[in-house]
Amino acid sequence: MPRSRRAHGARRGGRGARSSAKAESPASDDETASEVLSHYSSASESTSVAEEGTGSEAVDEQAQQEAEEDKLKECIDHVSDKSTKTRQAALESLRLAFSSKTLYDFLLERRLTLTDSLEKCLKKGKGDEQSLAASVLTLLCLQMGSGPEGEEVFRSLKPLLIGILTDSSASPVARQSCATALGVCCYVAAADVEVTPRPGGGDLASCLACLEGIFGTSCLEEGSSVPAHHSPLLQTLHCCALQSWSLLLTICPSSQIRQILDNHLPKLPLLLSSEDVNLRIVAGETVALLFELAHELEEEFFYADTDLLCAKLKALATDSNKYRAKTDRRKQRSIFRDVLRFIENGECHAESIKFGLECMYVDSWVRRRVYHAFKELLGSGVRHHLQNNELLREIFALGPPLALDAVALKASKISRFEKHLYNSAAFKARTKARSRVRDKRADVL
Repeated sequence: MPRSRRAHGARRGGRGARSSAKAESPASDDETASEVLSHYSSASESTSVAEEGTGSEAVDEQAQQEAEEDKLKECIDHVSDKSTKTRQAALESLRLAFSSKTLYDFLLERRLTLTDSLEKCLKKGKGDEQSLAASVLTLLCLQMGSGPEGEEVFRSLKPLLIGILTDSSASPVARQSCATALGVCCYVAAADVEVTPRPGGGDLASCLACLEGIFGTSCLEEGSSVPAHHSPLLQTLHCCALQSWSLLLTICPSSQIRQILDNHLPKLPLLLSSEDVNLRIVAGETVALLFELAHELEEEFFYADTDLLCAKLKALATDSNKYRAKTDRRKQRSIFRDVLRFIENGECHAESIKFGLECMYVDSWVRRRVYHAFKELLGSGVRHHLQNNELLREIFALGPPLALDAVALKASKISRFEKHLYNSAAFKARTKARSRVRDKRADVL
């Protein structure tokens, strides 16, 4: 990854009123001067009131920021508390704060203390505490960015993440969070993206191998028609591992993509027969991602089993089995229609993401995988980070953050009345269109 890091005017009738008064009954110089002084005095008073209001707003914002920082300091201290409930509450507060705000300056001088506390939670905690600690660690790396600070945080806790992830006796919830943390932290902060096998292995190589060892157990043996059976928690773990693995594929050197294609493209379609709908969907998206990477290397890329793969994708895109949940069927059909369209025609469904005054287009499977990874991590805070986080703006080539004042932000917002008019017009047009379709007297072409 690249390194980053209204003015007060005079009232319109005032001067005209004084001029007409002077024409009718000439006033003395003292009276005129008195009026002028009175006018400027009132103007200066109104200006001072406005300045006082602006100043008080700035003071209020500063006081609010200081209060928030004090609360965050308290949460960081509580991560080392003896009580498990206190530690979990502090970790949850930090997770919400890190996902909704950019706090680089605040965390820069506290990252080592927080890292040590997270390490203790991962080592000595259990289940939910480990899961929360891994999530906070991921967000800390995202806040620190791809510079030396983020790399230091990742390198210090990477062995611990791998240890929990590969420990079959550990909590499945903790292993799921560690799988996500390993993938995102490596994507953000890994300095060594070499995947050539060597003693010790690079950051990217070791993370890819670890994640592959997790989701690989869900793959069917070639020639077998019986799917591997796992508990729902383990299937969710395999889904998280596959998502992180596919995220890391987007930063693999092109020299290694061919080897990955040869090793994994025949195996991944086997996951399309999984019992878990999310694992089937992630497998389909990963297959589309591999095809996209292959076409970037070789425009005339050819896969021998394309017809068989397309037949399986078409069956999933039109699946109507009643034993599957209705929402699962709808979600599955939508995703696999996109995957099938890309495999057959090379067309990728474009998605527009609006945040503030900006708009970003997700028009490739690579950008789609990266965006969804950060969206799942940040939740509703993803738009704030797209606006203000320099690392995310660099990843998606958005340029430096826009400097917008309060007036520009207010002007960009649509009033409630305008929204009501727009919705009313859309509802009216939609009703007319549907009425024409439902009219039995309409001509059938």
